[in-house]
Amino acid sequence: MSATVVVLDYGSGNIRSAVRALEHVGADVTLTADPETALAADGLFVPGVGNFHACMAGLSAADGPKIIDLRLAGGRPVLGVCVGMQVMFEGSAEPSESPVDGVGEWPGTVTRLLAPVVPHMGWSTVDVPERSVLFDGIAGERFYFVHSYAAHTWELSTPDGPFAVVEPRVTWATHGERFVAAVENGPLSATQFHPEKSGDAGLALLRNWVRSL
Repeated sequence: MSATVVVLDYGSGNIRSAVRALEHVGADVTLTADPETALAADGLFVPGVGNFHACMAGLSAADGPKIIDLRLAGGRPVLGVCVGMQVMFEGSAEPSESPVDGVGEWPGTVTRLLAPVVPHMGWSTVDVPERSVLFDGIAGERFYFVHSYAAHTWELSTPDGPFAVVEPRVTWATHGERFVAAVENGPLSATQFHPEKSGDAGLALLRNWVRSL
């Protein structure tokens, strides 16, 4: 049977391309904001286009932070993309009339890229860690980015103790400065680039994620 994936429909734009890409790689896709359906699916895809604060407002209105938190607490996979990755951090320095917190699954604040040209718009290579599941077979490929803000540091430490803990796998890219391009952290994965707009390489990444479900 095909893995079931919910694309969370909370008002973010350009979600039809994500649905088509996931269907193309063999997922059984539902576009919905229904919490029960989102919690029951094998995988949850969290899109994000545009302003961090607008995305957080829409996500909160759809009870997205609670859905994400409940899924992760049960070890249920979540994939965030673009601003859908940024909202997984504690917050953003993107200007807004009033501060808005992120979902807070990862520590740190998303800040503006320091580069001669912003936004970063186009194809870039990435620096992939060993044993990556998302980038299996495609570590040398280029991916499509459209963003002005990013996470520039990775602050989540692996706790010491007697139990085996998988170290988060962090992929980096450079546009003016180094930034986090993707993270694989247990059931929570995310990419700053758009795999659904990244041609064959992006489809391969989505296929790797769907297979991991």
